[in-house]
Amino acid sequence: MEAEVFDDLRQFISAAKKVTEWREIKGADWNLEIGALIETTAELIPQPPLLVFDEIKGYPAGYRILGLSFGAYKRVALTLGLPPDRTKLELVRLASRKIRSARPIPPEEVSRPPVMENVMTGSEVDLFKFPALRSHEGDGGRYLGTGDVVINADPDSSFINMGTYRMQLHERNLLGLWMSPGQHGRMICMKYWEKGKSCPIVATFGQDPLTFMASNSKIPWGSSELDYVGGLRGRPLEIVKGPITGLPIPAHAEVAIEGEVPPPGEAARDEGPFGEWPGYYSGGTIGTGEPQPVIRIKALYHRNHPILQDEAPLWPGAYRMDLSLRAGLLWDQLESAGVQDVAGVYDHTKYLWVVAIKQRYAGHAKQVGHAVIAASASARHGRYIVVVDEDIDPTNLKEVLWAMMTRVDPKTDIEVVEGCWSTPLDPRMTPEYKAQRNHTNSRAIFYAVRPFVWRDKFPKVSRTKPELRAEVVEKYKGILPFPGV
Repeated sequence: MEAEVFDDLRQFISAAKKVTEWREIKGADWNLEIGALIETTAELIPQPPLLVFDEIKGYPAGYRILGLSFGAYKRVALTLGLPPDRTKLELVRLASRKIRSARPIPPEEVSRPPVMENVMTGSEVDLFKFPALRSHEGDGGRYLGTGDVVINADPDSSFINMGTYRMQLHERNLLGLWMSPGQHGRMICMKYWEKGKSCPIVATFGQDPLTFMASNSKIPWGSSELDYVGGLRGRPLEIVKGPITGLPIPAHAEVAIEGEVPPPGEAARDEGPFGEWPGYYSGGTIGTGEPQPVIRIKALYHRNHPILQDEAPLWPGAYRMDLSLRAGLLWDQLESAGVQDVAGVYDHTKYLWVVAIKQRYAGHAKQVGHAVIAASASARHGRYIVVVDEDIDPTNLKEVLWAMMTRVDPKTDIEVVEGCWSTPLDPRMTPEYKAQRNHTNSRAIFYAVRPFVWRDKFPKVSRTKPELRAEVVEKYKGILPFPGV
């Protein structure tokens, strides 16, 4: 299949329907039901279908929500312009190479942007016209911003940042904004706040999937994600300058807003609780615990029949993205650090990193375990690291668990490292640590490899070899429902 570059979410949906399963669901409720259906589908169905919700309760036909955009790895491959017929581990490597080789291409301004098909300003602005979801029973409200892109500009330079931050729908023209300390978008806002000024801001809801993916990437300060996504696309991202803020707005976005973020001392609101990726509510039952910034909306733009992209976090047993891009970055970083013979890398739900190696020397596995803790791709908010031999597919949890059960001696092959970089969202972090802002945790490294000094004496594997397994799958795929075939 020839690689495609998608200008908008609609082109992606059309292409995804050709390579993966999809379902249209009509009449579902924005209040809990859609969120529950998305989570249940991701949890119970391997390689879940793309979900398109229409005729949502209380909303006209054509005001749609897209769920599980990246829930099947073939759709992630499609987003990156990679062949969807490759294995997951092959795609991890191909993705890392594409990301590493991309060269920045600045965005290009266009005169007739689709996002401007409908324009509302001042008292016309009403964000309740869109079916924003309340995804979890304990959520503090409806969230318009999960599959979003937020854009603001550093006042001291020409640097324009693009990031994804959650946004709670407070009023028809007021959004709550949660940005973790240290995030570039918040750092830019703080520069304005320190001068007593409001920070101009743009946000989009529903955009081409590569732009959304780029907004989630960890790009160094001063390097714009707008240029980065152009490099991944191989051609400029088309934008329009916001009439109010002058900030770039992706021209093919479904919905966009322009506004400002006033200093929190001037205007702030309680935010949350919100069901986060660890499977718990952020801030327990009271939300974030202190008022958070807001966005005052000055203008609202949207396409006819707009599509919102839902990316509300799911508990770790339901995969929101079924291909780890961070795993490819870690693979590159390990090799750059001098780690030899890395055969595969994957991470499962951010808590569990698995690295497969062909052991070359005594201490090789320990070198890998500690390198994973130190590498930027995997340093933050992990819990477990598993080092396995090259015969284990790190993307396959069954194989990983088999290695852990049969190649780990609990007394000698589990190491605990304390004082590692974590996050305030860690549900196991003690109240004392949180009060002290000591956002650290411990990591367990499982050396699930054959002991190097007597690896030749380790019992031989009795499992069917991959080549024969592939042969019987091909021969009997018309009789047995092999997944992914």
